[in-house]
Amino acid sequence: LTWVDGMLGLTPESANPTWDPDKETFDFRIVDSVEQLDALIRSKADEGHSARLTAGFCWPWSNPNDDGTLVNDVKVGNWQMPWNAKPDAGRLAPGIPPSNFWASDPNGLNQVGCVYTAQGFEFDYVGVIWGRDLRWDPATNDWIGDPSHSHDSIVTRSGNRFTDLVKRTYRVLLTRGLKGCYVLITDDATQRQMFGGR
Repeated sequence: LTWVDGMLGLTPESANPTWDPDKETFDFRIVDSVEQLDALIRSKADEGHSARLTAGFCWPWSNPNDDGTLVNDVKVGNWQMPWNAKPDAGRLAPGIPPSNFWASDPNGLNQVGCVYTAQGFEFDYVGVIWGRDLRWDPATNDWIGDPSHSHDSIVTRSGNRFTDLVKRTYRVLLTRGLKGCYVLITDDATQRQMFGGR
């Protein structure tokens, strides 16, 4: 948790510990594709662990279709999956858990959780899709928030607090895993600067 705070600039630079994978028992990995991220989370669930996919709020969150199925809103390349059901979703198709059961129902593995659903829950393993709403800017050597890539209406209306609020969104998502966290970073410059090249 302290490492995440330091990496996101939520603590003073002098307080930032360095991540040492050789000394840590926590399984933290940056993955190369969303398909790899999805497969890792599913493999952990198959082993009997609690595991869920989450993402920054970089895609729209649609109401269910007329038949109660969910719209595949979260899209990365050819991969797509729906967000979890909205709290006020109404009638859902069989096998789709209501919002308050997304974290505990086994079928929650087939939806992506956003910060509003994942907050307050912890899993053995969490997968995080890091969108383009928060990117590393090599020119300023700092984080920049980009409201044009956010679909979080609450955060996009926050004005000059946007970057800080998006940092805190990713802080929540990155700290949901008790045993491991796997991350796909969709912005190549952020990937190269913060975690080495793909």
